[in-house]
Amino acid sequence: MPGGDEIAARLNELAASDRFELVVATRDWHPPDHCSFEKQGGPWPVHCVQGTKGAELHPALDFERVDVLFDSGQEPHLEGYSAFERPELGSILREKRVDIVYVAGLATNICVRGTALGALEEGFGVTVDTRASRGIDAEGVVSTADAVDELGRAGATVI
Repeated sequence: MPGGDEIAARLNELAASDRFELVVATRDWHPPDHCSFEKQGGPWPVHCVQGTKGAELHPALDFERVDVLFDSGQEPHLEGYSAFERPELGSILREKRVDIVYVAGLATNICVRGTALGALEEGFGVTVDTRASRGIDAEGVVSTADAVDELGRAGATVI
């Protein structure tokens, strides 16, 4: 994704800070026949296919700081735009007594937006860090600016 590598340093800085007791990384981990792919009628070219280099997190990220790696979009019929699409993440966060979820990453208007909205629906407080996120403006999807506005209106703190 254009500009996506620019956020690695900020994500590492956040993960290394003492502000967070739990650091969760999420990644798209799609099967080859995922519903979001153009050939399946979705809006996106094939990307982040399970077991391929394209599905790996950026090598500049400091994985030593990650406590939990959570794969989303694993089911062919689930978009995977929200890490809360399946119940496992909410359960992990509740087990660790997390109250506020800090969301950052790629893409601001797709997975960051979906995950932040999912966290709000699950009853978590949400902060979205736009300095540690990048959007992708494409035909047929909400713009990055509109997504940021929507998140603020939905109750997320957007910085």
